[in-house]
This record gives sequence, C-alpha cells and structure tokens, in this order.
Amino acid sequence: MLSDRLITVAIHTYERAHRLKSILEREGISVTLHNVNLTNPSISSGVRVRIKECDLPQALRIIENIEILTQSYSVESGDSQKGTILVPVDYSENSLKAALVAFRMASALNTNIHILHSYIGPSFSRQAVMQLSDSLTFDNHTDPTGEIEADKSIAGIANKSMKNFEEKLRDKIRSGVIPGVPFSTETTEGLPEEAVDDYLSAHKNILTVMGTHGADNHNRNIVGSVTAEVLDSCRTSVLTIPENCTWASSGMPVHTVFFTTLSQEDILALDTLYRLFPECTLNITLVALPPSRFSKPQPDDLDRLLKYCRNNYPAFSFKASPLSLANPVEDFEMITTAHQVDMIAVGSRRKNIFSRLFNPTLAHRLLFHADIPLMSIPVKG
Repeated sequence: MLSDRLITVAIHTYERAHRLKSILEREGISVTLHNVNLTNPSISSGVRVRIKECDLPQALRIIENIEILTQSYSVESGDSQKGTILVPVDYSENSLKAALVAFRMASALNTNIHILHSYIGPSFSRQAVMQLSDSLTFDNHTDPTGEIEADKSIAGIANKSMKNFEEKLRDKIRSGVIPGVPFSTETTEGLPEEAVDDYLSAHKNILTVMGTHGADNHNRNIVGSVTAEVLDSCRTSVLTIPENCTWASSGMPVHTVFFTTLSQEDILALDTLYRLFPECTLNITLVALPPSRFSKPQPDDLDRLLKYCRNNYPAFSFKASPLSLANPVEDFEMITTAHQVDMIAVGSRRKNIFSRLFNPTLAHRLLFHADIPLMSIPVKG
C-alpha cells in the first residue's frame, strides 16, 4: 500500500521544477520543492520535485502526458508519417466512446488523432437539416442579417462544445482510462459526410472511427445515414462503434467474425486488419459467403485461406465456420448465436452514387442490423 512519505518524482532547474509544481498542484497533487537556493533561486540547479508516494501513479500519468494535458503542444493533421486516425463526433456519449477506442488504437499504431465536428447553419441551408439544440430553429424567411447572427451562434456553440469534449478526453487521460495521444480538433460548416470526405481527400489517414446509434434506433429507410454514406464511399478503413458496445469504454475487441468471399481481395483486407491491431490477439472466425447468388463457396478454398492466415498472421488465431450463408444479413442472428462476436470485419468495394443507392455494400447493410462494432476495409474490385 502506498504511503504519505515524500518521494522525488523529478529533478529540474528551478524554473522547470516550479512549472511542474504548478501543473501538479492544479491537478490536486501536493508538491514540495527541495534543494532550492533561497538566496538566489535563479542560479540554483538540481531542484527536487517531491510528492506523496500515494500520488505517484496520478503524477506519472500527468508527467508522461504533460503537453497534451496542458494544451501546450501543436498537432497538425498531417504531422504523422503513418497518417492520422479521424474521429467524426457529434459530442454525444457515443462519440466519446468511439474516441476512447480511437485513442487506444492510435497509441498502438504510434500515430495522432484528428477530431472533426461539422454543423449546418442557415446560410448553408435554409432547411433545418441538422440542429445543435432544439432551441435553434430556422425558417425559409430568415433575413440575411439574421442568418449571419445565427451562423455565428451555431459556430460558437460548436466550438464551445468541442472545448468541453476535449476536456473530457483529457480527464480520461489523467485517470488512465486512455493513453496520452497527441490530438487535434476541428469544427467546420457543412454536411457531415462531405466534411469527412474533404478531410480524407486532403490528409493521409489510416482509419476513421465513428460512433453509431443502436440498431433499434436506426431509421432503416433513411438513405442518407451519415455512417452508411461514409462506409460506402470511404477511401480508408472505417470502424463503427454502436452505442450498446460493451467493450468500447475500457477495452478492445477479441472475437471477430470476418466475412469472406474467398477472393484475392480478402487477403488484402485481412492484411490491413492485422496491421491495424498490432497489440491485440484477435480470435477470427472466417465465415464464407458465396461469390454470387448462384454459386456456393468451395470448402477447399476456405481451407486454403485458413492455412494461409495461420501461416502469415501468427499473432491472431483463426478458425473456419461451418456456416455457409446465402444471405449474411438475414442469417446474421445465426452467426451471433453460433459465435461470440465483439467485432465484424468485411472487405468493401467503393461504390459510385448509383451503386450506393441500388446495391449498397455488405457493410452498409450490416450496419442497420447489429449492435456490434463493424470494421469496413476498402479493397479494389
């Protein structure tokens, strides 16, 4: 058990020791400075920063992430050579849950995070397409001066909400819930799916993590679902986190179902999945889908894919499911009954607007049928 005895947590020059003392005390940690030359502190060196032993775990988290917690760092969206993880948010608790997952993945991948929020004001659209609060409503007869003032009001609310969201994340870092990862934030006017696409077009990105509503809350007739639009058109991998996800707040997925058509593209998708979870030991169940509605998957092909995965992805464990599904959406309950599922993974081909309307991707269709995180990995084909 940690005691109240004083221990040295750092040794600095006077200026740096005093700065660290101020930061730790602001976080509620009692600090004492020793070996200070009281006659002329400006020339003193080797100042000991001492705290109670019982405060050591919290102090170490603060010191390790001091630039993030004090907002004294600057992260440009394109700084990471590997690319950033994009987290579109609407400031809901589910957005926060998605951000927690993104921070854990960014830490494992040694990359940065960009948090993006978009809003629509009356100058962008006179229709109430999206509102930040029930009290902000607009009609078609708003005068230009009123629209400008309303734009400023909405932008102000969006920016203030982003500051609050940032502080929630820093609180999670302080408490050790998530690792300290450099992140940047942005609020912009526009449609959410277009804001995401604009960011991905301008920056190097390895993953987008989005929160979604539960299956019971989806309006399945809405073609313009933001998450569904991103899944169908995204040029990089997308991980969706539903609000009922049990592991997102404090952990990472273990049991994963990977839908495969036993094509070459599936190997590319599995390779991406392996690189996105370098510190996780995923237990992957391969579920074969027929390449077309008039054909059936061949058992020999599934066995060859299983052998390939075991030889090339040793950190993951693999098994093949005996299920052979003609319709993975309608038979989804059969899958979740037969296997424990923390995450679904699918390879997705990017579609044009007409294909998205009349033949949405498997990821798009599964999104509306499950309260299970979904990893959509773009492949060519």
